[in-house]
Amino acid sequence: MEIRKDYKGQKGLRQQVLDAGLCTNCGACLNLCPYHTSYQDNTILIDTCDREEGRCYAFCPRTYTDLQALRQNLFNPDQCTPELGPIKEFYMTRAADPEVRRSAQHGGTVTTLLSLALQEGLIDAAVLAEEGKTFLPAGVVAKTPSEVIRRARSKFVVSPNVATFNQAAKSGLEKIGVVATPCQAMALAKMRLKPLPPKDGSIDKLHLVIGLFCGWALSWRELKSLLQRKKMGEDSIVGLDIPPSKHHSMEVHTRNGIMEISLDEVLPTVRKACQYCYDMTAEFSDVSVGSARLPEGWKVARGWNQVLVRTQIGQELIDLARSRGLLELRDIPEGNWEKLQRASVNKKRAAIQNLVQRSGSSQDLLYLDYQDPLLRNFME
Repeated sequence: MEIRKDYKGQKGLRQQVLDAGLCTNCGACLNLCPYHTSYQDNTILIDTCDREEGRCYAFCPRTYTDLQALRQNLFNPDQCTPELGPIKEFYMTRAADPEVRRSAQHGGTVTTLLSLALQEGLIDAAVLAEEGKTFLPAGVVAKTPSEVIRRARSKFVVSPNVATFNQAAKSGLEKIGVVATPCQAMALAKMRLKPLPPKDGSIDKLHLVIGLFCGWALSWRELKSLLQRKKMGEDSIVGLDIPPSKHHSMEVHTRNGIMEISLDEVLPTVRKACQYCYDMTAEFSDVSVGSARLPEGWKVARGWNQVLVRTQIGQELIDLARSRGLLELRDIPEGNWEKLQRASVNKKRAAIQNLVQRSGSSQDLLYLDYQDPLLRNFME
């Protein structure tokens, strides 16, 4: 089938993203019209639309994306680094409240920041993921800190949170925060630039984006199949975790203890679209949060977060949390900054190589501009 780059509506989305296997199920094209829906970790087109241009295409993080325009319009260009995107500050943090830390996947920083933003009226509601039936997460709107805490643990299957934002923005909510993976944060950034005349002021209701570091996400069907082969009952599993790479395993937390599965078995369950992702640290967020790496080892490190502050809004929220004694900070170990840069660069280079292999040309990176000045740092 010929790929038509001039298709800018649903036809283009189908050809360039869905049929091409690039869809991340971020949810950016959902809840805009009745023609698209999400079903069991897939974005489904349930009817045909003949619009020449559409928001579904314009907002998708895997259609053409002008990264330079996003950086110049949404961030201080002088603070944009090739390796990690916009950077104001780099911290190592954890929630001061031990109960928050116990309920969280790692240090509880995301839960603390969202709860504080709600308490202070910086946002009216937060969009985040909750664990659905049989490990299939769903987006949910939380309006109180207790609702945030209940959804604190990480989900390794993508929840279409941008779809939940699209729906929430149609309601009476005026100030919304979103917890986003890198592809979701990029979709929200594209929406902020209003590439098509907006039908309403929905995107203006986005007041905070907390991004999550993400190396890859798992396919729901493949993950479910793997756990079934390992004879791990769904009712007994309370969480999943991925230790540092040297452990080469995924931890499955059950009511009877922790079981490990080799990454050799886990990696085949990774969502295929993830191999084309250029962003590890959610560069288009206000604050980006990931698990820590510490010399004391994984048992200590899992209780802390690495935090990249990218915007003034993000900095003010971090400063407020520190002044209230809600976040604890520790010194950043020597070499951590360089390790984070290397990990991000490795993902960027791998994505570019995969995109070139897919297109057959170094001048066709599918959804990225090969002439982008920061991206060219990682071209072979």
